[in-house]
Amino acid sequence: MGETTVTTLEGRLQAAAHPVEDRTGAGLLRRFRTPRRPRLWFEILLIAVSYWTYSLVRNAVPEQKSEALRNADRLWDLERQLGLAFEQSVNHAVNSVTWLVVGMNYYYATLHFAVTLGVLVWLYRSHPGRYAATRLVLFSTTAVALAGYYLFPLAPPRLMNGGDFVDTVVVHETWGSMASGDLKNMSNQYAAMPSMHIGWSVWCGLTLFALATVPWAKVLGLLYPAGTLVVIVATANHFWLDAVGGVLCLAFGYALATLWYGSKPYALPREAPDGGGGGRDRDRPVRRGTGRAAVGSDGGDTGSGADGRTGVVSPRTPEPADGSPSAGVSAHAPETPRH
Repeated sequence: MGETTVTTLEGRLQAAAHPVEDRTGAGLLRRFRTPRRPRLWFEILLIAVSYWTYSLVRNAVPEQKSEALRNADRLWDLERQLGLAFEQSVNHAVNSVTWLVVGMNYYYATLHFAVTLGVLVWLYRSHPGRYAATRLVLFSTTAVALAGYYLFPLAPPRLMNGGDFVDTVVVHETWGSMASGDLKNMSNQYAAMPSMHIGWSVWCGLTLFALATVPWAKVLGLLYPAGTLVVIVATANHFWLDAVGGVLCLAFGYALATLWYGSKPYALPREAPDGGGGGRDRDRPVRRGTGRAAVGSDGGDTGSGADGRTGVVSPRTPEPADGSPSAGVSAHAPETPRH
């Protein structure tokens, strides 16, 4: 008879640690849909390129001034019919308090970017398993907004004809918006619908509220988008209906991420394996005495014996005293011939 090949414990462990990679289309798709630990250099590059592309596309959309002004008049008329045209009253009231309106101008110009980047960094460090899915929500929300800028050009209230709104940045000579003053030629002024100040701030707020572990952070998560809504209305940069458009874009982002990953972004595991598919968990030794097969520091196997007790089992069972063949035959030992 030929030699009998016996798979040793060491061979089985090595095979489990290095599974055969599935290179089929379904395997690659499953690999892309599996959350992995993000790589810092890739995320920095991705965010930089994405924002540059967003700004380029947004500003390349034809301004369509006449159409944007007509849409603003229609939107304002709709709000008045609903009895919710309160933007002008808020704008005039805040403009009468200089320190408040100046602070809002700087809030509008800075926190939109600073808070969003801060939440992304926090996700990257504290919730790597949820980072990619939550980032997908933000990116897809922004992509849908670009379509809105093209399909529905809209003038902000401060640029309406006869709207009697106050452009707070111009009046108080503050650096508060790329759509006002010396920077107005660098940005499309007629891309007010949807409001990404609201889309991004609600994304930040929901993320903090869902994942933060300290109460004050959860409260800030709720207050931040509420404060942003007040600011965009008070500075006459948006109608409140622009905020509704931003929330609808965000809802699309969450739906897409949930469909892609098969789970809500915040319900995914907090940790994730490394991008290479291995991760530190693969090489972590398993403790002895758990009742399950485990790898000890000496390469042996721990598990339950025949008598039900848990102990250390040698990787090679000694032969019985009567010379009969052992069940634990070495992989290289020839079979004992029978007569």
